[in-house]
Amino acid sequence: EEPVLLAELKPGRPQRYDWKSSCETWSVAFSPDGAWFAWSQGHCVVKLIPWPLGEAELGCKTSERKSRGGKAETRSRGAAKEKTLECGQIVWGLAFSAWPAAEDGDTDPACAVGLPCLVLATGLNDGQIKVWEVQTGHLLFSLLGHQDVVRDLSFAPNGSPILVSASRDKTLRVWDLSRDGRQVQVLSGHVQWVYCCSISPDCSMLCSAAGEKSALLWSMRSYTLIRRLEGHQSSVVSCDFSPDSALLVTASYDACVIMWDPYTGEQLRTLRHVPLHSALDSSSEIHTSSLRSVCFSPEGLYLATVADDRLLRIWALELRSPVAFAPMTNGLCCMYFPHGGFIATGTRDGHVQFWTAPRVLSSLKHLCRKALRTFLTTYQVLALPIPRKLKEFLTYRTF
Repeated sequence: EEPVLLAELKPGRPQRYDWKSSCETWSVAFSPDGAWFAWSQGHCVVKLIPWPLGEAELGCKTSERKSRGGKAETRSRGAAKEKTLECGQIVWGLAFSAWPAAEDGDTDPACAVGLPCLVLATGLNDGQIKVWEVQTGHLLFSLLGHQDVVRDLSFAPNGSPILVSASRDKTLRVWDLSRDGRQVQVLSGHVQWVYCCSISPDCSMLCSAAGEKSALLWSMRSYTLIRRLEGHQSSVVSCDFSPDSALLVTASYDACVIMWDPYTGEQLRTLRHVPLHSALDSSSEIHTSSLRSVCFSPEGLYLATVADDRLLRIWALELRSPVAFAPMTNGLCCMYFPHGGFIATGTRDGHVQFWTAPRVLSSLKHLCRKALRTFLTTYQVLALPIPRKLKEFLTYRTF
C-alpha cells in the first residue's frame, strides 16, 4: 500500500533571497504523546501545532501558515492553541522532551521551578539552544556553549531532563535542564560537522553521525566513546535506534542504510537505495540517491527513508527492498507519528507533508522479543540457556 499524501503545510512568508539558507524545513517533531507537532518552517520561525490537524487541513491537502510579526498566532482547538515561536535565528534542530504535559487549565508555572512539563528545544544557526514551554510558548532557557550551528537535538527518552545537542562545531554537548540548563559534558571525537544524534530508548547509548564514513557510539552513563561503527563509503548523516534499543540504523550519502547491533558493533543488514527507474542514465545517478534521513516506526517493524532521488521509501525490517514508495520533492527529514499510521516529512522549500504509513499488528513473537530486548543486551541474550534459533531471533539475526 503506497503512502498517500494527507496534507501539506506551507510557510506564509516569501523566501528571503538575500539569505543563503532561510526557508528549509530541516527538522520536524511530534511530542511523545502525539498531542503536538513542531515544524521548523524557515524564516527563524517554529510552528507548534496541536495534533491531529483540523479536518479542513486534511481535506484540502494544502494550508498556508502565516506569521504576523513577533506575536504568537493562536487558534483554538479545545484547550490547545497553535503557537508561533520567533527564534531570531534559522532553526535547524527540534526535540520535544519526554516529560508529561501540564494538565489543561493548569496555570501553575511548573517549568519555572524545574518541575516536569512538556518542553521543546530548538537548535539555532548561531549555536544557541532555546528551550520553550509548549503549553504557554514561553522561553525557559537559552543554552550557550556551541560555536556553530546546532544541527540536531535529542532528549533522554526516559523522562529525565537530559538534552544532547549536535553541532557543526564538531562536538556534542550534554545539558541538564533540571540544573538551569547546566552543561554536563562535551563529547569530542568527530572531525567533521555533526549532523545527527540519537539516544537509545533504554538511555544507555548515544549515536552521533557527522560528515564522516563512521558513526560514533557513546555511553550515556560515562559519556565515553564505546566504538566507531565503520562500514559506509561516504558521510553518515542520520541515525536512529529501534524502540527496544536492540538495533541501530545509519544512513549515508553512499545511498545505503546499515542496520547494526549496537551492543556488538556487528553489521546485520545493508539496505541499498537503487534507482526506481533502471532506464536512468548511469552517469546521473552518482548523487541522486544520497540519503537525508532515516527513522524507525513506533513498533519497530518498519523504516522510513528520505533521499535526494525525490522518493520517500518505506522498508519492512525483514525485507531488503522497499515495500512502498511515494514521490516527494527535495525531502530533508522524516519522522513517524508516535502511535503509528503517519509520517511527517520536511522539504527544502520549507513545506511539511503528512503521509499515510502502513499500520501493522505486531505478532506475539515480535512483542515478546521487543519486551525482552528492552532490558536485555545482546550478550545477555546469548548467555541464556535457550535454543540457538531462538537466540538468533531475539538478536535480530533472522528476518
